[in-house]
Amino acid sequence: MTKHATGTFEVQMKAQSQDEQAGGATLARMSLDKQFSGDLDGTGKGEMLSACTPTQGSAGYVAIERVTATLHGRAGSFVLQHSGTMTRGEQQLSITVVPDSGSGQLASLSGTLAIRIADGKHFYDFAYTLPEEA
Repeated sequence: MTKHATGTFEVQMKAQSQDEQAGGATLARMSLDKQFSGDLDGTGKGEMLSACTPTQGSAGYVAIERVTATLHGRAGSFVLQHSGTMTRGEQQLSITVVPDSGSGQLASLSGTLAIRIADGKHFYDFAYTLPEEA
């Protein structure tokens, strides 16, 4: 049965290399540091690669992020894989738990995470499945 975890998060991104401009697109590499609050309570650390085009609102990014947290009271870690594009401001985003990346009480976790930004604040809705504890 699919469960939902909701809450907020704060994110800090730091440049890890000089932005590289060639062929009209700017490539960048960033580190991610997140603090999750709510049903998912803990931290996320990851790396992001992005490409921004000269066209306003068109870009793409990929990222891998390890989340160490409690999820509805169950402790452990797991990895999220991000893939996002924006086409002239229209966003497509996929954030999925990497299969078999869960540890501790989050072993066998699977799911997808949706992000919403409103008034400068980040919100998440995590749809997941996790076997019941024995």
